[in-house]
Amino acid sequence: MAVLTARGVDSGHAAPDRTSRRRRHRRGLMRWIAVHSIALAIGAMFVLPLVFVALTAFMSDRQALTADLWPRSWHPENFAEVFRTAPLLTYLVNSMLYSVLATAGMLLSSVPAAYALARMRWRGRQAVFLMVIAAMMIPPQVLSVPLYILWARLHLTGTLWPLILPYFLIDAFSIFLLRQFFLTVPQSYLDAARVDGCGDLRALLRVLLPMTRPGIAAVSLFCFMYTWNDYFGPLLYAGENPDQWTLSLALASFRGAHQVQWNLTMAVTVVVMLPVILLFVFAQKSFVRGITFTGVKG
Repeated sequence: MAVLTARGVDSGHAAPDRTSRRRRHRRGLMRWIAVHSIALAIGAMFVLPLVFVALTAFMSDRQALTADLWPRSWHPENFAEVFRTAPLLTYLVNSMLYSVLATAGMLLSSVPAAYALARMRWRGRQAVFLMVIAAMMIPPQVLSVPLYILWARLHLTGTLWPLILPYFLIDAFSIFLLRQFFLTVPQSYLDAARVDGCGDLRALLRVLLPMTRPGIAAVSLFCFMYTWNDYFGPLLYAGENPDQWTLSLALASFRGAHQVQWNLTMAVTVVVMLPVILLFVFAQKSFVRGITFTGVKG
């Protein structure tokens, strides 16, 4: 009887403890939601359109853009259909070549330029830096006519090379961001490298680049996403040659040809968005660190 009574008392105490724990958990959850309510609302504003596009891509033609937000029946064959109706694989390769080569060219040209502006002492450095800032403020459409004439005389129109080659020369935005990030590295590290016999090139490769990987990753992501989503440049230089189209041009053309079949249009949109989303997911930590520390010292 004593054992049964003790068990009964223990079970009686355990039930209120579980109830109180649940209440505390609910209160903590409600408090967390209240504190982060603005962030949750902003996050929902960005996520819900993506969810809508993804769900519509799996709908039938009749259900797309109706009042139903959830597919009545799933149609993954929509993705196979868009690859059959248009050479999306060719457009995907073109976009990848454009973005990868432009990003590589940006790094090859911008990293030494940013190092020279941030860590080297030479006459006219501030004037050149002001020219870089001024170049950032010029809209690309202002220079489109003279640049198009230049590339036309070089017989490169109808290809993506007029978009790729300028990144091997200068990219003002990337130079500015990398310079600001290089300034966050203490000068004592570079001085120690020079004491050990390192020149500017070895100090850049052995000391500065390993310490500024987050900034380089952030700048690379910016360049990749800009070129991946670029529509004006490919339309201007490669619009006359469908074999050189990128996914942005293909999406606009596909929307015009299949403006009633919104499920197929959304499927193409998912194909366009997916590489950038995956890249951001895998490089999120480096990207956030780069954005956090870039520009804290100037």
